[in-house]
Amino acid sequence: MRNTSVVFLFSLTGFSATTSYRATLFCLSLLCYCLILLVNVALIFTIVFHQKLHEPMYIILCNLCINALYGTAGFYPKFIYDLLSDSRVIPYAGCLLQIYVIYSYAMVDYSVLVLMAYDRYVAICRPLAYHSVMTVKRTLALACVCWLVPLWCELLVISLTSTLRLCGSHIDKLYCENWSIVKLSCGSTKVNDIAGLIVIAFYIAQFLYIVCSYVQLIKSALRSREGRGKFIQTCVPHLICLFNVSTALLFDIMYSRYGSPSVPQSLRNFMAVQFLIFPPILNPVIYGLILTKIRRTMMHLCVVAFQGFKLESQV
Repeated sequence: MRNTSVVFLFSLTGFSATTSYRATLFCLSLLCYCLILLVNVALIFTIVFHQKLHEPMYIILCNLCINALYGTAGFYPKFIYDLLSDSRVIPYAGCLLQIYVIYSYAMVDYSVLVLMAYDRYVAICRPLAYHSVMTVKRTLALACVCWLVPLWCELLVISLTSTLRLCGSHIDKLYCENWSIVKLSCGSTKVNDIAGLIVIAFYIAQFLYIVCSYVQLIKSALRSREGRGKFIQTCVPHLICLFNVSTALLFDIMYSRYGSPSVPQSLRNFMAVQFLIFPPILNPVIYGLILTKIRRTMMHLCVVAFQGFKLESQV
């Protein structure tokens, strides 16, 4: 029988592979987080303060950027602090909070991408009905659903995890992760396993919905030159973002549950954090470069800011 005890602190043992290059990681992580803040905040302000961008596509994109700020706030400040600290521990309550923020971020991200796929489906396959189906009011309501359902799902998962009696306090990652805590349990975890599989199945169903939507989108786009142009301009960036998020989450889920301990710790760390690095940076950059309205608006803002700076320097 394994020894049980009340766990107050968790030790993040994934930092054992970062000892020799902590300073480099600190600089890169700080730069990465600043870049995430810069590109996402810039895109949010561009959409919010320009009336011509108050359209369903851009409202959905704004939610994607807000979610990136929410999710990365649950990882980077603690991670950067731990790189400077000799004691890489996190309180029990703080650990559960970090799990909630990081994994609800991942689920919201996927739900928003599903909403974006639906928006593109209506725009290309039912163009005449688009403005009556995807109104601003309805888009905002659907965006709220994209937030509330994942937040509730993750709250249920965390509630089940908090009831487990634990026989250890070492988490083999750079941050707290739900499955790592479940594996520390002294008793049965069947309920947690079932809940986790239901959540995973729910998001697999969303992925299948996106696949079916794109089958219809491609069929419709091939019928006309205008449809092909609209598909390339608005659907290609969505597909790139979807690929980024899906690949990163698949690596994390598969390794957490079925990964081999023989894999080098540094590679395990990279696989675990890539969904907190690439999607938050690439999503706003990709959309900012490809979507014409956003690109022109941001270029105009840059020109205005440069001219204002130039006038001030002359004075």
